[in-house]
Amino acid sequence: MKTYESFDDIEKELKKLALEKEIALEELKIVKRDFEDVLKPINWLNSTFKFASKYGFFMLLKKVFK
Repeated sequence: MKTYESFDDIEKELKKLALEKEIALEELKIVKRDFEDVLKPINWLNSTFKFASKYGFFMLLKKVFK
């Protein structure tokens, strides 16, 4: 446990902790927003289209080299 020499030390520590709390909350908001973006159906369609185009390209190459 930390011992404090004065009320100023206590106030500095409380301000530091309050700022750390605000930073953590803002980081959580960013994570939440990113998670919501991942769950949007349009992103699923984009991912599926990218996978299908890669898979189709490899199948085309396979047929060309056969």
